[in-house]
Amino acid sequence: MTDQELKDLVASLAISQAKTDEQMNRNEAKLTKMGVLLGNISNNQGDVAEEFFYNSLEDKKDLAGIHYDFIDKNWKSSTKNLRDEFDIVMVNGKDIAIIEVKYKAHEKDLEKLLTKKQENFKELFPIYKDYTHHLALASFYMPPELKEKALENNVIVLQRKGDVMGTFLPKNP
Repeated sequence: MTDQELKDLVASLAISQAKTDEQMNRNEAKLTKMGVLLGNISNNQGDVAEEFFYNSLEDKKDLAGIHYDFIDKNWKSSTKNLRDEFDIVMVNGKDIAIIEVKYKAHEKDLEKLLTKKQENFKELFPIYKDYTHHLALASFYMPPELKEKALENNVIVLQRKGDVMGTFLPKNP
């Protein structure tokens, strides 16, 4: 191979490498955009599930035979070393229910509720330390074996059932 042929080959490889780099950058931008879109879809599904269960519980404020005086959603708190958010919280004078909401529940969600969420709540909201704590897992879909495991661990299970809807009438028909 002559020096000129070698120079031509190197130039050709450099051009090819530049085109490959350009294509990789375009692919990376597309993948980033897809990741954002998928994240938004997941967040939207979670928001829908939270709104459904909150609205369903807010009307009567009853859970597992206990009446609650207060219900709220998205409780956030933090300390120097700890930060957490709780999807739905229900309170009366002696009971507190901590409800974790998922569009589709997985075993890791139950484990997190039983360990991290419960302990974090106690640390972040010590005012409720003397209340009886009730844990609940709410989900549009929960595999039967997960439901059974939740119940075995004394976790209340909430699932969507039937055609539940609210009817809201306009103020000025």
